[in-house]
Amino acid sequence: MALRTLSGKHVDPSHERAGVPYKGRGAAINPEGRFEKVEREAFDDGWSHDESDDQRALKTVVTEEKAASIISRNQSPDIPFTQSINPYQGCEHGCIYCYARPTHAYRNLSPGVDFETRIFAKVNAAELLRKELSKPGYKCEVISLGANTDPYQPAERKFNITRSILQVCAEFHQPLGIITKNALVERDLDILVPMARKNLVNVFLSVNSLDHEIARRLEPRCVAPARRIEAIRTLAQAGVSVGVLVAPVIPFLTDDQIEAVLEAAHAAGATQASYVVMRLPYEVKTLFRDWLERHYPLKAKHVMSRVHALRGGRDNDPNFGSRMRGQGEFAELLSKRFAIAKRRIGYEARDRMLRNATLDTSLFRVPMIADAVANQLSLF
Repeated sequence: MALRTLSGKHVDPSHERAGVPYKGRGAAINPEGRFEKVEREAFDDGWSHDESDDQRALKTVVTEEKAASIISRNQSPDIPFTQSINPYQGCEHGCIYCYARPTHAYRNLSPGVDFETRIFAKVNAAELLRKELSKPGYKCEVISLGANTDPYQPAERKFNITRSILQVCAEFHQPLGIITKNALVERDLDILVPMARKNLVNVFLSVNSLDHEIARRLEPRCVAPARRIEAIRTLAQAGVSVGVLVAPVIPFLTDDQIEAVLEAAHAAGATQASYVVMRLPYEVKTLFRDWLERHYPLKAKHVMSRVHALRGGRDNDPNFGSRMRGQGEFAELLSKRFAIAKRRIGYEARDRMLRNATLDTSLFRVPMIADAVANQLSLF
């Protein structure tokens, strides 16, 4: 059996031919990124191999790196923030639909299996953030944590990069919005609760289905949906503003779960709710199609047909204004369903209460300067 190597990792082509995913991984294939000039094809050279190889688990390799900068900025009109931080590149959660997968192509890595097994940890993130926030020209705006990859993925248990970022934000009174699928966020309540009292933080838990079987296949290394709902409860009871992000909505797979997710999250204490329709940019569309054929072959054509209806006949719609919610009749139906469900369940009443409770940017301070001023005033 010939093993092809991509980015230094041995990948067994028998999985791609036999349709056997790697244990605990979302992607079963490791296609080249769009910048590669050479395309590799799996083949069997006739050598025998141990059948148990097909079920072996690939190990996750986390590489520590020193980032050059830490705050990313965007001007996208359909994203409710202009600043974001991603402590990690790549994500072990392995969500097959993840729109961040193509970023691995910039490292000459595959958006497939590589994205889930080759993680890069920005170990100097807190140091860079402290420098950035201390610059005289810095203008305080809300920072989104986890806009691309999950800040609480498994590597965070060891590296504590997200926690160090929270500590810096708390020190500077820098407002922060967090998006995650992991209950590990509960670990940082000692930082989040004091920030919440000053209206400096909110947290969104991403839950697109309460069906554990679908979640296990879609998001193989995320915590179970029920555990995410419990995390909402824990945060809410601690006084942290928490919401639910029903994302992504996948037609014929998870769209029937919208109302159930909203109800469960509301009962747990979620005060806000939003949704995003699945996006399939670049290599993600190939990975998702392969995943569909492996796990839900009888639904594959129906799912992609509805995706095309949402995306103007294409696999993906990159246009501002429609890329998050889709377009057409089904998109309008989803929008109405979501609004009706929120109103019926009681989110609208909570939304009115929170209308003026946006995160506070007026408290921002550079600690050393603030302390120096306080010391000077104490002399008078």
